[in-house]
Amino acid sequence: MSITIEMPKLSDTMTEGTLVRWVKKVGDSVEVGDVIAEVETDKATMEMEAFDEGTLSEVYVNEGQTVQVGQKLATLVEPGESTGDSAPAAKKPEARKAETGKTVEKKLGQTEPAQVQTAPAPSPGLGQRIKASPLARKVAAELGVDLQGISGSGPGGRIVQSDVLSVKEGRPPTPTPGAKAPMPQPVVTAAAPTQTDKTIQLTGMRRTIAARLLEAKTTIPHFYLQAELDAEPLVQLRQQLNAANEEAGLPKFTINDFIVKATVVAATRVPQANAAFAGDSIVQYGGVHLACAVAIDDGLVTPVIRNAETKTLTEISAEIKDLAAKARSKKLKPEQYQGGTMTVSNLGGYGVEQFFAIINPPQSLIVSVGAIIKKPVVNAAGAIVAGQRIILGLSCDHRVVDGAVGAQFLAQLKRLIEVPALMLV
Repeated sequence: MSITIEMPKLSDTMTEGTLVRWVKKVGDSVEVGDVIAEVETDKATMEMEAFDEGTLSEVYVNEGQTVQVGQKLATLVEPGESTGDSAPAAKKPEARKAETGKTVEKKLGQTEPAQVQTAPAPSPGLGQRIKASPLARKVAAELGVDLQGISGSGPGGRIVQSDVLSVKEGRPPTPTPGAKAPMPQPVVTAAAPTQTDKTIQLTGMRRTIAARLLEAKTTIPHFYLQAELDAEPLVQLRQQLNAANEEAGLPKFTINDFIVKATVVAATRVPQANAAFAGDSIVQYGGVHLACAVAIDDGLVTPVIRNAETKTLTEISAEIKDLAAKARSKKLKPEQYQGGTMTVSNLGGYGVEQFFAIINPPQSLIVSVGAIIKKPVVNAAGAIVAGQRIILGLSCDHRVVDGAVGAQFLAQLKRLIEVPALMLV
């Protein structure tokens, strides 16, 4: 009895997958739980495990090929059963290229490219009538001067006697009064190489990003809030903690670690912001599952720190680093990037001072983090001093987060960053 293996749905948004690599080959035995292949989804590259045992009889999808969820990938047969050719197995790209080449040769009726013979280019002036006066022709014949290539100074560029004598004596020809000078010949230069357009096929991840962002901007009523914060206390606290961590041989904290921690604490204090629109109701989440935007080659993924409200700054920092590494190597599991309740997107490392990110549905809020900028500021005493400022932006779903709720959330975030010790207690 044969068992059909189909492209599985490995994430809630997956509609198609790319077969990256066959781990098992035709003829290999397969046990339940064995990894058969690696599949790239719209979020990550994942291992596809076997749910049945047997022998891999045939494969129908080549490595690198993208197919729809539910499409047939391969066939398993029971141990001892023949692995016959009941259906055509997928051919390797090299085989397809070879067959294509044979087909072309057959259509052309030849096995070697025809030798194309080209005629030599004609000599300059070959076949063109030379304009010269009878006297110039006679003098040229007597002196043995070739009229070919002589620029005439007579009317209409006609070669006259003086032109022939000038060539014989090595002097430039003297134009006849009233005669038109010969037209200058254009200088021919090599054409500058043109740059061709490059078409980049969308990956499954990029298609999903495009669809979800379009959905977000066309169906979610965004509104925006922002505030400029005093980042100097946060910078000083980070320096102190990192000095202690360095002495203890522990990893250092990033500015983003503190921003994420502050966002989590603010969400617990303003729980109305940690919610989602559900058609005829609003779902207010019991836990803060904070997503952190991570840029990778194919686009953007948002791994999730689950129940972040229960974790310390050290735990959050370590988890962010681990999830970011897995995201960049496409090793995230579905439970590591699904189910976020709000997101932090930080472009400060790129020097961006301020921006507003697009909400990641079904969430209702995303925090946009800019770079810390040194600039003159007015202190509490009214004096202008050097300061360090950071701009945070909020993008809110107005169906869930009203202006007042968004302002309360941003105010809590501002207080936690400007008095960062509060987020550690």
